[in-house]
Amino acid sequence: MKTKITYLVALACALMFASTASADTEEGFYEKNHIRGFISIGGDYRGMFKEFRNYVNQVALSNGVHAVEDGDSTELYAGNIKYSKFDDYYMGLHVNIGAQYKQFLTWFDINFMPTQISKRPSSTYTAVSDSGVGIKFPLYDIRWFCYGADWMFGWKLLGENSVINLIPAVGFGFNLINFHFASNFDLENEDGSYSRLRDRYYSTLASTFNSELEIRLELGQFGIGLYGGYRAVRYNELNVEGDKLETAFGKYDTDNIGDTWFVGLRLTWTFLSDWQEKQNNKL
Repeated sequence: MKTKITYLVALACALMFASTASADTEEGFYEKNHIRGFISIGGDYRGMFKEFRNYVNQVALSNGVHAVEDGDSTELYAGNIKYSKFDDYYMGLHVNIGAQYKQFLTWFDINFMPTQISKRPSSTYTAVSDSGVGIKFPLYDIRWFCYGADWMFGWKLLGENSVINLIPAVGFGFNLINFHFASNFDLENEDGSYSRLRDRYYSTLASTFNSELEIRLELGQFGIGLYGGYRAVRYNELNVEGDKLETAFGKYDTDNIGDTWFVGLRLTWTFLSDWQEKQNNKL
C-alpha cells in the first residue's frame, strides 16, 4: 500500500513539473533557454544498519524442509546448511540523469549493485526424515542484490556558478531486492499441499526516501563531488511461490527494513544551455 501511494505522489509531481516546464518564457516564471541538462556516474560505500543486515541474512539463509511423497503420505526431510553470513556493507553504483535551472537541480538516480554471494559448501547436503532416513538434495550459492531509482531534488547553496558548492538533496522512489535460496525447499500451503522453491531469484518491492549532501568542485562543465547521506527503504513481504516467506518458514521475525548510510564519489558533466550556446556562437 505504501508503495502504491508513493507511485501516485510521484506521478502527480511529474505531471505538475511537466506542465510547469511547458510554460512560456513571457509568463516570467522561468527562462527555459537557461535550463541545462546533466549526466553523472558515481560509486559509493554503503553500510547496512543492523535491521537491514538481519533482514538479508535471515531471509537469504532461510532453511526449509523437503517434502517427499511416500505412497499416500508425505515425508519431510530437514538438514543443516552451513553458509557464511553476508557482510554489512556493499558497493553502490549510480547513473544520474537530470536538469539544472540556476541553483535548482532535479534528477533521476538509477542505482544498482554487484551481486553478493555466499558460496555453497558442497554440491549437495543430506537431509534426514523423522524416521531417520537420509536423502541428498542439491545446494546452490546463496545470492542477493538490489536495484532501484530515486527522483531527487537539490539546491546549490553557494550560487549557480561557484567553483566549490554545497548541494543538499532529498528524493523518493522505489527499490527491488532479489534473493536466491540455498536449495529447492518446499513450502506447505493451507490445503496441505507443498510448493517447491525453484532455482531462480525471488523479489520484492520497496518504497524509498533518500537524503544526501554533496560538496562539488566544478571546472567549467565538468564536476567532481564527494557525497554522503542516508537512504530509508521499507520492503513489502517476500512472496515465494504464492506464499509469504515469513508464514511459510516461520523461522524468523524481522522487519523488512533496508536502510543504509553511504559515502561516495560522483563525476558530473553539465551540458550548455541554449542561452550559453548562443553566447558562444556570438564570440
